[in-house]
Amino acid sequence: MSLKGKTLFVTGASRGIGLAIGLRAARDGANVVVAAKTETPNGKLPGTIYTAATDIERAGGRALAVAMDLRFEDQVEAAVAAAVDRFGGIDILVNNAGALYRGPTMLTEMKRFDLLFDINTRGTYMMTRACIPHLRKATNPHVLSIAPLLVLDQAVKYGAAPAFMISKFNVSLLTMAFAAEFAPEGIAFNALWPRLGIWTAASRLVHGEQQRARRPEIMGDAAWHILTQDAPKFTGRHTLDDDVLRDARVVDFSPYYYEGA
Repeated sequence: MSLKGKTLFVTGASRGIGLAIGLRAARDGANVVVAAKTETPNGKLPGTIYTAATDIERAGGRALAVAMDLRFEDQVEAAVAAAVDRFGGIDILVNNAGALYRGPTMLTEMKRFDLLFDINTRGTYMMTRACIPHLRKATNPHVLSIAPLLVLDQAVKYGAAPAFMISKFNVSLLTMAFAAEFAPEGIAFNALWPRLGIWTAASRLVHGEQQRARRPEIMGDAAWHILTQDAPKFTGRHTLDDDVLRDARVVDFSPYYYEGA
């Protein structure tokens, strides 16, 4: 159970959950492609693809920082080509990048609606499609998407933000469809979602003061447990972070909470 020598392509990896997944893989000695838009520091959202790559290498991995906007096919294809040129292939794709706007219908103008679907739905589809030829050549290939459970109580939970909800549910549906389509080729497709809120720089930008939430590391550890499974046997699943860790016999979740939370 190790990701040593594996190459992970992680979208939205400059900060938050994507970076946490990359750092956990780096501790095994993995190669991590940090694919995101942020090249220069932003006062509101700290972290760039270059600072993330430095952190990953300090954690024990090898990193490649690639500037990429998930909305544009030429940038996606160039990023995949750069990853393959640097590391020789792609073993794992993590579809983490996402648009986070959770406004109600009358505050979600069509420009925002289109952005949600361009990144969350279309971006996941395009990114996955671009990586499939390389995943076919990999040993134990996995695709992990950050997407919710396909159950009605999730729909109710996000009912006040229907555009966001549908764009992310589409990722869950794609996971299910891809798992069935590529099962004969042994490529695993799974979805992972946090049970509770994950506090990140993006959360701070949206919500202001810190709320009761968990650290991104819980998603990093849960992702690691999924990505080290036997791909043909562990596919087509929609999971929650703490369920994954409980199955791995983790009993103490206190390290995943912020102090005082």
